[in-house]
Amino acid sequence: MATVPISGATFGNTGEPRGTRPEPPLKLGGYGLTGSDPLGRGRRAVTLPASILLHTGAALALIVVPLLTSDAIPEPQSGVRAFLVEPMSVPPPPPPAARPAAAPRVTPKPQPQEQAFVAPVEVPTEITPEQALDLGGAETGSPDGVDGGVPGGVVGGIVGGLPEAPPPPVAPVRVGGGIREPRRVSAVPPVYPDLAVKARMQGTVVVEATINERGRVVNVNLVQGAPLLTDAALEAVKKWVYTPTLVNGVPTPVIMTVTVHFRLNGPMA
Repeated sequence: MATVPISGATFGNTGEPRGTRPEPPLKLGGYGLTGSDPLGRGRRAVTLPASILLHTGAALALIVVPLLTSDAIPEPQSGVRAFLVEPMSVPPPPPPAARPAAAPRVTPKPQPQEQAFVAPVEVPTEITPEQALDLGGAETGSPDGVDGGVPGGVVGGIVGGLPEAPPPPVAPVRVGGGIREPRRVSAVPPVYPDLAVKARMQGTVVVEATINERGRVVNVNLVQGAPLLTDAALEAVKKWVYTPTLVNGVPTPVIMTVTVHFRLNGPMA
């Protein structure tokens, strides 16, 4: 059947305008998908408050349950905290230094004042001469004196006074120039060392000897020589004796050089 438009509305086979018919509800299973379903409207009016109540209870449970289960209430983070610190021990001050002992006062001793010459109150009529100490004259002498003493000497003194001090020792002089070499009066031959004999060693040893004012050798020093022969040469020269050396008529020690010869088939020294 054909439709005829009438002022913005169409009519169907039933004769009712098509624009005023209700929209059919869309359903998925038992639930309505459009707002024209009265059953879906009733369910939405129940589920929305229930969902809000469930979410609110869950949020409150998340906040209240930890507070009820914890043993201690957490401290606020912005609060003021107090720290107790053990006071620092300060060592006691050192004892005061001991005062130095006061030096004893020295009382100055009164110095005796020389008495000035005072004129006598009474003037004597005569002057008595002073009696001098009698030391014994040359004629009478002293009973405690000795023969050969002098007048006015000390009792118990030494006759003739103290002896003169001995002159200082004279330093030894070296032979040469105006000082002649002393003459040897006693010469002990050196003992030939056995090791030098076995080695068939011969040679000469030069020794510097110091001879005192009596002609005795008092010191020897090696100048040169073979080591196997030096000890025997030094021991021999120590036993040699010379004539005293006179310098200006005075016996004087001298220093001279002595040569000792070592020969296997001939005289030594």
